[in-house]
Amino acid sequence: MTYNQARMSVNQVSPEAYRAVSGMEKYIRKHVDSHLLHLVKLRASLLNGCSFCLDMHSREGLADGMDTRQLFAVGAWREGPFFDERERAALALTDAVTKLGEDGVPDEVWDAAVKHFGDEGVVNLLMAIATINVWNRLSIATRTQPPTG
Repeated sequence: MTYNQARMSVNQVSPEAYRAVSGMEKYIRKHVDSHLLHLVKLRASLLNGCSFCLDMHSREGLADGMDTRQLFAVGAWREGPFFDERERAALALTDAVTKLGEDGVPDEVWDAAVKHFGDEGVVNLLMAIATINVWNRLSIATRTQPPTG
């Protein structure tokens, strides 16, 4: 796919719809560690192919002082030594929920997430994964472009 012009701005067309997703965003920013949230957002955006979100969340991660090796290796998180078991559990859950197949989330992925985050932590992670997937789908469908400058 080549560079395309944006089709529309969801916020301009329907501020109420945009505020609904923004409400989810506000919730997850209060309840999920920012470092982990950057990883989840980057991983889902990579899987979905969302250029706008990849650009935004990599820049946010850098601005927040994240390790560049983690940011750059999120695409190959299983192979690299840059992630601890907790981060791996969150990334595995992100993969499973983002690429949700007919069998849902495998038990081993779910169990690892619960082990590291507990029930409430898993709910918060699920909300984070769901939210970035909503943003990705809105951005891709409307062809929202990252800033060029």
